[in-house]
Amino acid sequence: MSRIISMALVACLGAALSVAAVAAPTTAPAPATSPVATGAAAATATAPTRSGRLAINGVDYYYEVRGKGEPLLLLHGGLGSIAMFGPVLESLVAGREVIAVDLQGHGHTALGERSFRLQDMGDDMAALVRKLGYTQVDVLGYSLGGGVAFRMAAQNPAQVRRLVMVSTAFSDEGYYADVRVQQNALTPAMAPMMAGTPMYASYAAVAPKVEEFPRLLGVVGDFMRAKYDWSADVAKLTMPVMLVYGDGDMLRPEHEVAFYQLLGGGLRDAGWGREAMSRNRLAILPDLTHYEIFASPRLVSAVLPFLDGRSDVKSWAQQADAAR
Repeated sequence: MSRIISMALVACLGAALSVAAVAAPTTAPAPATSPVATGAAAATATAPTRSGRLAINGVDYYYEVRGKGEPLLLLHGGLGSIAMFGPVLESLVAGREVIAVDLQGHGHTALGERSFRLQDMGDDMAALVRKLGYTQVDVLGYSLGGGVAFRMAAQNPAQVRRLVMVSTAFSDEGYYADVRVQQNALTPAMAPMMAGTPMYASYAAVAPKVEEFPRLLGVVGDFMRAKYDWSADVAKLTMPVMLVYGDGDMLRPEHEVAFYQLLGGGLRDAGWGREAMSRNRLAILPDLTHYEIFASPRLVSAVLPFLDGRSDVKSWAQQADAAR
């Protein structure tokens, strides 16, 4: 298998069970300034006020805390790390206390011997924020991190005030068929072909055990090949929820809408007075794919009003009253 094909395969590992690829599709080379390529991008943001490790359920999680304000737990995508949010981290930190975590087997956090399950990591994140002294946090998760955020919120709803899931599915049926085929091809045998990719470079720069990269690929590959359907668990998301996708995402648009409908949105007209407006939100951002949405300023501008519990939209009636 050629290196181009191997990068394309990694680039197509997606959403709740995905790898957050920084390699572009086969028609374009990976950008040299990819935010996941090194930790340099994150270093340009506000320095952590505290950082360290917390041992939780057999995993030694690395975390960083930046900024002041309402706490926001930030969860990265697969084969990425905290550093992948470097281009937007400063904007989030400007009005928030951001708690960023390297998930199991990613970044500074070793894979360890425990099974790799989003349900376990969801409970781990709830335990982590408790140990850091937070009673309740907002949560923003992208791709693999979106799946962890889903499980955290469904299993520990009292700890999540507001939830944002970016490029996240509730079922493996949400992906395009060709994406699923390519996801299923991830095995430890791909490790040598990925030696020159940004995914491996970012991993090797900070991983406690660089030699575990092939095992990580195998664990993530096995995990993604499993079938799952969390539609019944959507009802457990009792907090306000926002779903965000790119219009070129690896998830089928009908799945994105179905997810929103499971949350109670998109079922009827909201009314000229917004009287039937859902408290949940769906955003499909233009000109974005799965592979760069996590680093787009458009993501921040879309989610911050929701996370802050505010809206600058006025109903037709309110606009008419203001004009009098």
